[in-house]
Amino acid sequence: MYRNKTKEISIGNVKIGGEHPVAIQSMTNTKTEDAAATAAQILKLEAAGCEIIRCAVPTMEAAEAFKEIKRQIHIPLVADIHFDYRLAIAAIENGADKIRINPGNIGSKEKVKAVVDKAKEYNVPIRVGVNSGSLEKHLLEKYGGVTAEGIVESALDKVRMIEDMGYDNLVVSIKSSDVLMCVKAHELIAEKCPYPLHVGITESGTVYSGNVKSSVGLGIILHEGIGNTIRVSLTGDPLEEIRTAKLILKTLGLRKGGIEVVSCPTCGRTKIDLIALANEVEKMVADIPLDIKVAVMGCVVNGPGEAREADIGIAGGIGEGLLIKKGEVVKKVKEDRLLDTLREELLNWKE
Repeated sequence: MYRNKTKEISIGNVKIGGEHPVAIQSMTNTKTEDAAATAAQILKLEAAGCEIIRCAVPTMEAAEAFKEIKRQIHIPLVADIHFDYRLAIAAIENGADKIRINPGNIGSKEKVKAVVDKAKEYNVPIRVGVNSGSLEKHLLEKYGGVTAEGIVESALDKVRMIEDMGYDNLVVSIKSSDVLMCVKAHELIAEKCPYPLHVGITESGTVYSGNVKSSVGLGIILHEGIGNTIRVSLTGDPLEEIRTAKLILKTLGLRKGGIEVVSCPTCGRTKIDLIALANEVEKMVADIPLDIKVAVMGCVVNGPGEAREADIGIAGGIGEGLLIKKGEVVKKVKEDRLLDTLREELLNWKE
């Protein structure tokens, strides 16, 4: 797939932009001031596949907690700053690998410059973030409300401000909860911005609605070759953000590795509890490091044929099921042995 080539940026030990793969981000929902709880959540996110983590820094205590958090984790740590430029400076001094600011709410140019100077001193990238909800009044008036064009102009104005201060170690983020507006804004800015783009659908909603909106929006944007880091923003457990992000990237062919589970929809021929079985298989394979496709089929009528494109699969019957490899039936087992039989095959998998 074509990827828009941008400037290469280092965030801790992770490189983005250029030829580097799209990186997965998330954000903690613990109190950052509680370094132990925050680090514990980050370690769980690391294990799930998170590659860059961001923490809110609303207080000086939170900024100072970065030093202890950094000691316990293994992925780059990003400080999310609003309103108080001193928090950004403190976060950098305490080990932040990147800071996220909206220069529009940090205050005067002198305050922004103080942050830029500190970032320059430590060679820490700045993510310039603009959300549709924070668009300046003059741009709302110019474009007659919130528009993709207004979001892009706002972001580029802030990029130029920091460039004029002598710094170009930048990542740009423009977000909207309106999926199609977000897509258009990314299409516009990709033509004008040399910096890596962090992509997400902001305030997308709960795990159900947020996953749908994020998958549609991120799917379009990434398929057009745009985006260097992504976050699936959900009102829920951040672990769900990682699971969805990995699946989006894998579906688009931007990420390999891990077992892909395919399963048929239930119908009147289904003689087993296919819904429960498919969910159990998905949980079971999560930690098995194979790059293969596993099929879970509801009946023995079409199971072998439908599973032909999978590397291995199971198809249920009345009280029993089939184990299928490359479309060929290997053996018949009792229904209560289907899951264990599949697991044994996967744990002893040979190409």
